[in-house]
Amino acid sequence: MNRQLLVEKTVKTPKKRLSTLIQEGKKFSLQMEKIAVEGYEQVIKVTDKNVGLTAIIAIHDTTLGPALGGIRIYPYAKFNDALEDVLRLSKGMTHKSAVAEVGYGGGKSVIIADPKTEKTPELLMAFGAAVEKLGGCYICAEDVGCTTEDVKTVRRSTKYVVGLPHAKSSGDPGPFTAWGTFRGIQATLKQLFGSKKMEKRAIAVQGLGNVGKHLIDHLYWAGADLILSDIDSVLLKKMAAKYGARTLPPDQILKAECDVLVPCALGGIFNDQTIPFLRCKGIAGSANNQLLKDSHAKALRDRNILYAPDFVINAGGLLNVAAELEEGGYYPAQPRAKVHRIYDTLMAIYEIATRNKESTHEAALALASYRLKYGIGKRVLPPTFHHNIEK
Repeated sequence: MNRQLLVEKTVKTPKKRLSTLIQEGKKFSLQMEKIAVEGYEQVIKVTDKNVGLTAIIAIHDTTLGPALGGIRIYPYAKFNDALEDVLRLSKGMTHKSAVAEVGYGGGKSVIIADPKTEKTPELLMAFGAAVEKLGGCYICAEDVGCTTEDVKTVRRSTKYVVGLPHAKSSGDPGPFTAWGTFRGIQATLKQLFGSKKMEKRAIAVQGLGNVGKHLIDHLYWAGADLILSDIDSVLLKKMAAKYGARTLPPDQILKAECDVLVPCALGGIFNDQTIPFLRCKGIAGSANNQLLKDSHAKALRDRNILYAPDFVINAGGLLNVAAELEEGGYYPAQPRAKVHRIYDTLMAIYEIATRNKESTHEAALALASYRLKYGIGKRVLPPTFHHNIEK
């Protein structure tokens, strides 16, 4: 049986047992090459030339539990660009998990492909087979370019995946990330102005993707004066009309004069070139790795710009998908309550940073490091994978 027929058969026979599908997944021509990176437990380059797969899985730290992090599908120009991104993302997941106390470690993966034109069932299943070979030390989920339908396909060749669209899983984590970000914006306003009220506050949102679209709905109904930007001009026009919002082109949104700037796109946007031109009082968004370097946190502080550390404010999605792996199963009210408390976590970090005369990023990193050092929140029971193969 050739590989194309194998994949078609797998897709058309969804009632097969998972173990059978995993065995079939082993027929992919996977090459898994370890890349030595100081400070990381495992970094693995995954390729399968027959299905066009080139991916990297980075496991940064599993002190508190198995690594849990999303699959980013993006057309990186160079392999080293992808490597740098996955290293930053996986390290950020370590800090995010530690602060959120979910009992997981930090990991992330990237697939080098255009999600609009190069993403195929064969590619996703081959990647899933690679995750399965790692034996559960890395658990994957959605991220930029990877949807709930995509992880359902990945699930056909591994059980180590969360965020699936069925009753025993947590589904799309986007709404939970958006609500956590909303609570983080409230905390930022409270710290800046003494009130978390959003009426007449100018909130500039960069990126109207899966998180941004939910977030602007919360912001609108809370009374915010919205300024929106997105690389998709058609989507931007539609959202601006729906919410009566002002718009700015992508190359101008970081310069918006506003109370809070809300980055919800890709990372590395606050750097030596952009920070001097910022005209916001605070930054509180869902994007990962917003600072190009840790030192840029001090640059923001020097400009009296209050920064909500990204790995704290955007933990809502992680809290949601982690909940489905608990022994008793997934109950949405539990992660909802935890996501709601992101407000309190940020207020505590703001207080610590003020007291210690340090950046909020430094305060958040210190909190994460403390919990890692003393094993606070360390997982006692192994994760339980309640979900079955789709029927």
